[in-house]
Amino acid sequence: MQFLYNVLIWASIKANLGLAPQKYVIIFSQGVLNMKKIKAIGIITTGGDAPGMNTAIRAVVRTAISHDLKAFGISHGWRGLIHGEIEPMDLKSVGGIINRGGTLLHSARCPEFKDKIQRKVAFSNLQDHGIDALVVIGGDGSIMATSILHKEFKIPTVNIPASIDNDIYGTDYTIGFDTAVNTAVDAIDKIRDTATSHERLFVIEVMGRESGSIALNVALVCGAEAVLVPEKKFDLNALTKSLLEGQARGKKSYIIVVAEGAAKAQDVAKALKQKTKFDVRVSILGHIQRGGSPSAASRELACKMGYRAVELLVAGKGGYMVGAKGEEIIELPLSRVAGKHKKIDPKVYELVQILSK
Repeated sequence: MQFLYNVLIWASIKANLGLAPQKYVIIFSQGVLNMKKIKAIGIITTGGDAPGMNTAIRAVVRTAISHDLKAFGISHGWRGLIHGEIEPMDLKSVGGIINRGGTLLHSARCPEFKDKIQRKVAFSNLQDHGIDALVVIGGDGSIMATSILHKEFKIPTVNIPASIDNDIYGTDYTIGFDTAVNTAVDAIDKIRDTATSHERLFVIEVMGRESGSIALNVALVCGAEAVLVPEKKFDLNALTKSLLEGQARGKKSYIIVVAEGAAKAQDVAKALKQKTKFDVRVSILGHIQRGGSPSAASRELACKMGYRAVELLVAGKGGYMVGAKGEEIIELPLSRVAGKHKKIDPKVYELVQILSK
């Protein structure tokens, strides 16, 4: 530990003299303390795409270059890392992408990454390119995979949460969520116009197999008459009663927002048509929620998270996820977030019930 003390003293002297700080990773291996200067950061996008991923890639690359570090893009997620799809990135590589949806690095599912042998291949490919730190942009599955990689090979990693579902534990918001909500809201506002014109009930399905965050937030701001989410059991008879009470008050249109993991929109529509005799239609928004130019909020979050991810690695911190707590960008150890699931806010769910009357 005396070696570490001497290094810290020397770093302090250099700072006081106005000399440029260095970037080191502290690695403990078999009781020996080594100091390794970070030279190159790899960037990878995994799992489902989300609007704002490109913005985050841009932030990581430009922040890395500002620290005189090399940046490498890894194409097609973990699969591309296993197959060595790694290319250097520079300022030009990320020019003109801040407003583009999707991910220029592409993404792909990779069940092979569960195999330790394949993970060894992936790590060897990082070593072959001189990559000694990794920024992973993706959802909860990405966090689990990164956590394993970090534990097995001690490579410094930072995860940036990007998911339209906003289902990642430890962060208030994920990159892409705001954009997906706004995309759905824009579509439902248009559907409300035609629903009112023809005095119809529309059952609208939005994304969210395991999380009702999109459905819940969309239902709130669109003034939906009801919302169905995977986290809450729904009573079809109670819903029918509420709709008929609305009809008695003179309501002319109805919007039911359904998260795909809560029920099939077609089944809900069929049941409500039988019980209410309303003119019922179904609209499934599908993958339009994943695409499109990221909103200002998604871009701002991606810029700040991408910057913070690189700063953590420069400071010698690995095995972390960056997140948002209110307006603040925070950092959390992967051990605190991996394998955990974020719950929807029960207060927002209650608010939807109150305002939908």
